[in-house]
Amino acid sequence: MLNMKNINWQKVNNLLPVIVQHAKTCEVLMLGYMNPEALEKTLAEKRVTFYSRTKQRLWTKGETSGNFLNVVDMSLDCDNDSLLILADPIGETCHTGEESCFHQFSSSSEPAWIFFSKLERLIASRKGADPQSSYTAELYAKGTKRIAQKVGEEGVETALAATVKDREETICEAADLAYHLTVLLQDANLAWEDVISKLKERHTG
Repeated sequence: MLNMKNINWQKVNNLLPVIVQHAKTCEVLMLGYMNPEALEKTLAEKRVTFYSRTKQRLWTKGETSGNFLNVVDMSLDCDNDSLLILADPIGETCHTGEESCFHQFSSSSEPAWIFFSKLERLIASRKGADPQSSYTAELYAKGTKRIAQKVGEEGVETALAATVKDREETICEAADLAYHLTVLLQDANLAWEDVISKLKERHTG
């Protein structure tokens, strides 16, 4: 965990710029500032607390809304004058109801892995829903055997498209495979995070 003695408080006029990033999706959630007391409180409670420049007091994110930012890890930058916090957010971070305070990008420019993470959460939310409400809910209702069958079918179709070097068809079939595999993982109460953890475990550099 962070060593406060490394921070160059004089360089930043005793206010440390802090970027908060979603620990799982890597989406940037918000920017705030901390003084030494705010950082001490954050380290002690493992919830992000800022120093409010307008109210001139400590402010724990979520103290009124309940949408706390639980600290997973943190790192100073190379100059020891700004801080990056990886957090597990409870609810939406932005007061507008958006997940991130930086939400005004066009949908087409949203980073790919942030989109995929949101898609995974959407797919997970379909479990137990009315089978007539969506194709995903219908798949869950049909059970593991049918979901697994679809993964197998899409895997074969992806391989065939790649074999004949049909680029567009390979993309389409791979998208179908990724979607159905996500459904299968959720059906097994697993997530892509579990798969990535296994890849990290196997990675030797």
